[in-house]
Amino acid sequence: MQLIDKYTTADLLTAADQHILYTTNRPEVMMERGEGMYLWDTEGKCYLDFIGGWAVTCLGHAPKAIEKALTKQAGQLINASPAFYNVPMVSFAKMLTEMTCFDKVFFTTSGSEANEGAIKLARKHGQRSLDGAYEIITTVNSFHGRTLATMSATGKDYWEPLFAPKVSGFIHVPFNDIEAIKAAITDKTCAIMLEPVQGEGGVNVADPIYVKAVRKICDEHNILLIFDEVQTGMGRTGKMFAYEHYDIEPDIMTLAKGIGGGYPLSAMLTKSVYNIFDAGDQGGTYTAQPLGMAVGMAVLETIVKEKIVENTVAQSAYLMKCLNEMEADYGIKSVRGMGLLIAFDLPEPKGAEVVGACLEKGLLINSPKPATIRLMPPLIVTREAIDSMLKTMTEVLASVLK
Repeated sequence: MQLIDKYTTADLLTAADQHILYTTNRPEVMMERGEGMYLWDTEGKCYLDFIGGWAVTCLGHAPKAIEKALTKQAGQLINASPAFYNVPMVSFAKMLTEMTCFDKVFFTTSGSEANEGAIKLARKHGQRSLDGAYEIITTVNSFHGRTLATMSATGKDYWEPLFAPKVSGFIHVPFNDIEAIKAAITDKTCAIMLEPVQGEGGVNVADPIYVKAVRKICDEHNILLIFDEVQTGMGRTGKMFAYEHYDIEPDIMTLAKGIGGGYPLSAMLTKSVYNIFDAGDQGGTYTAQPLGMAVGMAVLETIVKEKIVENTVAQSAYLMKCLNEMEADYGIKSVRGMGLLIAFDLPEPKGAEVVGACLEKGLLINSPKPATIRLMPPLIVTREAIDSMLKTMTEVLASVLK
């Protein structure tokens, strides 16, 4: 066995092609380090990051708070097994419940796992209180993860035939359509699962009237309201949690991405009344692993101490204003979003071309749909970084869209 210690970029790309299982198209770039708003590849090229690890690196790249938390905790306890409590586990759970409307937390490592837990808890509620109800209503263009159950919950048409047979019991209805939800409810329904902002679906924001109506329907039928805040939680939308925009309380909330600032961490939160799992119903080898708990606390403390949410609000207002002012000159339209989860539509389906041209110029952005550009920078973004991003992006738009 030979370790890769001395290498060229070409060597690494060849090794990647030989040894990494193909799951997605990646550009021939090898990232090596990051700091703040920037990434550098093995050729020394610098990239301004407006993807943020898919809304993950909320504190930017290589934040000192996470480095210190990992170093300190690694010297004390890395893993005590999920069979025991550990100090950071209890401390972080206390922090989260005191900051939210929830009472109980289950920790794991990915958004998919957190959503799996929410699905299982909703079905447990159906078994106990709704005569075995098991169906969960989700929305078209939603995204809830890549396990079989969460792919089944996801409302992507082109996923429907993948890995059949899918997990049954998920009903997809149009987003922001309360009548469609009413029509979908039966005696088999145990929950409604919503993203307050559909990130992967193109940054579609849930209407406040719609969310309040969904909450009312759930109360009337004794079914659970699950808020998937994997992408929207931890300050991303201009509130610490997106449910706070809607003046309602979900029964379950899932968090991932920003909760670990880049470290694999997720959580499912719920009310005491739904503390209904029996021993063995839920678990996981790395549940509430001390390293992750220490990182989560460091991220949350930093967001509060450094007023990251306030920065999100200010920079979001500036970025949205700039994008709206660009509409006439570049033909972009439907500027939308919440906080620093923002998108706009191109006049032509050239999203991939725009992303590729920006990459060449050292800017990282995303195109979740052929004619949509999505921006989700680290929450530490500054006005100067926004101006730099806009300068590059407008040059690209002028060239690609002509």
